[in-house]
Amino acid sequence: MYTAHFLRNVLFKAALLLIAINLAFSAFPSLEGLGRISAYNILFPGRERFPFGEDPQHSYNLSLYNLEAMFASHILDGVSKAEDEYRVLLIGDSSVWGTLLHPDQTLAGQLNVLELSVCGKQVVAYNLGYPTISLLKDLMILDIAMRYQPDLIVWPFTLEAFLRNKQMSSPIVANNSIRIRNLIAKYNIKLDLNSPELVDVSLWQRTVFGRRRELADLIRLQMYGVLWAATGIDQVYPVDYVPAARDLEAKTDYYGWQPYEMPADEMAFDLLENGIRIAENTPILFVNEPMLISHGKNSDIRYNFFYPRWAYDEYHSRLIALAQQKNWRLLDLWNLLPESEFTNSAIHLTPAGQAVMAQRVGEAILSHPCPW
Repeated sequence: MYTAHFLRNVLFKAALLLIAINLAFSAFPSLEGLGRISAYNILFPGRERFPFGEDPQHSYNLSLYNLEAMFASHILDGVSKAEDEYRVLLIGDSSVWGTLLHPDQTLAGQLNVLELSVCGKQVVAYNLGYPTISLLKDLMILDIAMRYQPDLIVWPFTLEAFLRNKQMSSPIVANNSIRIRNLIAKYNIKLDLNSPELVDVSLWQRTVFGRRRELADLIRLQMYGVLWAATGIDQVYPVDYVPAARDLEAKTDYYGWQPYEMPADEMAFDLLENGIRIAENTPILFVNEPMLISHGKNSDIRYNFFYPRWAYDEYHSRLIALAQQKNWRLLDLWNLLPESEFTNSAIHLTPAGQAVMAQRVGEAILSHPCPW
């Protein structure tokens, strides 16, 4: 029989082991290294877009903040760059990720259908878009994406992504405070290193117990990979959805600013220049993405739910002027499509609308001179 002394020693050693494991975990500020361990691209195919989802039982997908795990689950991480590949990486918001679109209907998917050839090389586009609108979020993804040897970056955006005081409100930005602070410091980005929106993890939160949700998400991401491989489903496709508003409120303010009162520095155009610095010698094609232009009630005051006309017009004119001044490659598609080609948001496109956009982006890719 085990004596009380023996049992006490076993419990004491187990407690010491548990403390040691927790101390070891707490020594690491993030679990990104663990996120690199993935069955994607090995046991089952990589995803064609980043994991994101709020209904994992039906979408076989989930949202998490571990960027290394997100990249490790992506098809881009599992393919070596062929000698005849012209690699195009797309970054941006949910319109790039493809809300309500199947992977082959997204901008990246439809670019690949075009089978473009640049300088004797086959264009292969990869979808690195991620829902939530923030240029800083895009910069964070671009900074990692450069390890994959892109030949071109395509970066669609809209005014909403430029608001300086909203850059850190995206959850994936707020929950990657170490990476964001390093990015701000390295590229001298004009944002607050000590923003209260950035989530700092305490010692207790870095323990196994404190990270139990993050650890569970990493495991669940692998489990959903089996279902993704079997079905190709990575989001919920509802039969019915609430369409983007065409009849609009008669509101002229934009985040509290009345016509022509928005401070010039509130639109963070400098973040585009930071993107050029991160990309170094890799060219960037900026795309002012299509948006719904309503013809309904109060459409003389507002273009859509997002924008009063004066705010968007001010942004648009500044963007065009800066692109010309700084010699940026800018494809301006803001009014490309009729309102019928938008789904549940003023920036989410139908498959047909996305095909039109892909054609225009493809033409811009072909017009770029050979880099070699």
